[in-house]
Amino acid sequence: MSVKTVDQIEVRGKAVLMRVDFNVPLDNGKITDDRRITQALPTIRNVLDRGGRLILMSHLGRPKGGPEAKYSLRPVAVRLGELLGQNVRFADDCIGPAVEQAASQLKDGEVLLLENLRFHKEEEKNDPNFSRQLAKLGDIYINDAFGTAHREHASTFGVPQLLAGKPRGIGFLIQKELKFLGEAISNPKRPFVAILGGAKVSDKINVIERLLEKADTLLIGGAMAYTFFLAQGKKVGGSLVEPDKVELAKKLLEKAAGKIQLPVDTVIASEMTDTAQTRVVEGDIPDGMEGFDIGPKTVERYRGRIANAKTIIWNGPMGVFEKKPFAAGTKAIAEAVAAITGQGAITIIGGGDSAAAIEQMGLGDKVSHVSTGGGASLEFLENGHFSTLDILRG
Repeated sequence: MSVKTVDQIEVRGKAVLMRVDFNVPLDNGKITDDRRITQALPTIRNVLDRGGRLILMSHLGRPKGGPEAKYSLRPVAVRLGELLGQNVRFADDCIGPAVEQAASQLKDGEVLLLENLRFHKEEEKNDPNFSRQLAKLGDIYINDAFGTAHREHASTFGVPQLLAGKPRGIGFLIQKELKFLGEAISNPKRPFVAILGGAKVSDKINVIERLLEKADTLLIGGAMAYTFFLAQGKKVGGSLVEPDKVELAKKLLEKAAGKIQLPVDTVIASEMTDTAQTRVVEGDIPDGMEGFDIGPKTVERYRGRIANAKTIIWNGPMGVFEKKPFAAGTKAIAEAVAAITGQGAITIIGGGDSAAAIEQMGLGDKVSHVSTGGGASLEFLENGHFSTLDILRG
């Protein structure tokens, strides 16, 4: 049986325990980007409008296994209340008698946000006792946290396992993620072009191998390209490389049979700063210089591939886009992907830095889908499923 969505479950008068991803950036207690909250609103409103009693749980940041004030979810409760136009209750912990009492006092259509799950080290360990204490809070379990769906933690695996006899399902955000990523892998419109960037080949080995089976072309950018350059016998100067992955890169190029496209020119500089003096080279990168972006000839070549695509998945920037001298490659690719979306192509941005880049450039609403989970989207592209969602079937 398939996994139910939240709208297929009767929630009125029930305690709905929902895992969300409210891991938002904070600066001195102020939320600097509330997208992860707004993306959860359709599922949250669905439960509240239908008379559910909603208990939300999330993590924030990487606390060291105990409470840290800077990682409190309290500011999130305030912002969520503003967005919903109603009071959001906040629990100072996520387990224990006080939390259970607060949950039991909820009325239909009310919402309670629990404190940061990772204030307890047992969350990431999928500790059975911790899971039991969380599971006590809910009559129904909903997972709408795609960004953590690839991790078997207490809130994503242990709790739904314990609630096996009760209604369980996913929210609209995860439903949307699975639709776009699932269809791209199982039944893509062709040509299917994958664009992979970022720093390390090692982070994306399995995804590259999987995409070689599925995609028609892989366009490589970012620092990971320089490990491939080494595999081709090119000099890379002081560029970021993984010497221990050169043999693997050689094997991938052999296996690719021409599917992998590498940069033909590179923007180089002696330092990675906002005022760096840059130049473009083809072939070898001189000693004392580093590659920080794809060059203009590569941009044109990649644009041509993108312009003919019917399905595109993009994960990882083409260069150090955060620094102005090295932003042109990523910007050009983002614009090309947005343009082809307008002509009917399915375009998926795989979270992480590539999602940050396309949002920063104001193009987030010009593509088909921007994933909310970088690591999660990579793992889904690699494996095609998550155990945390498999457990919700039936």
